[in-house]
Amino acid sequence: MKMKRNLVWLLLIGTALSFTNCKDSGDAVEPDDENELITSVTLKFTEQGTSTTTSFSYKDADGDGGNAATQFDTIALKPNKTYTMTVELLDESKTPTDDITKEIKEKADEHLFIFTPSPATLLTYTYGDKDKNNYPIGLTGKAVTGATGIGKLTVQLRHQPGAKNGTPEPGSDDVNLNFNLKVQ
Repeated sequence: MKMKRNLVWLLLIGTALSFTNCKDSGDAVEPDDENELITSVTLKFTEQGTSTTTSFSYKDADGDGGNAATQFDTIALKPNKTYTMTVELLDESKTPTDDITKEIKEKADEHLFIFTPSPATLLTYTYGDKDKNNYPIGLTGKAVTGATGIGKLTVQLRHQPGAKNGTPEPGSDDVNLNFNLKVQ
């Protein structure tokens, strides 16, 4: 009886080892589509009916983690105004600087910006661009300010290769920043 039990254990262990060690060298594992290194995010607001553009930036030379950001502007906008808003992304760790905005445009079906004001009454954002699947991107859009107030504007760039469905849920963050927002 003891010998049968040992034999059963040996067979189970042998079977388990054969499954874990039997990897065909032809089964190449595809690397995950990595997040972009983004060292600079600039939001440009052009007030409707004028040619006045105001830019607000975040800069972190080594990207997320490591050293603190060297620039993190407060977004200051006028109340009850409509702005065209565009986003510019750079990787300044490379020479020459890599324009990540172009990459986001090329891979628009893998990226989605989310703009979340807090409180919500400070700003309303409407997407101005869409990818080939008719989902929003967020590189350009319309920002409408409310009454005066102080709060935050969270800017997220969601990286969603193979999963983009127009919502923020799938994927991971390429960018997740909390700008101070003043509407005065």
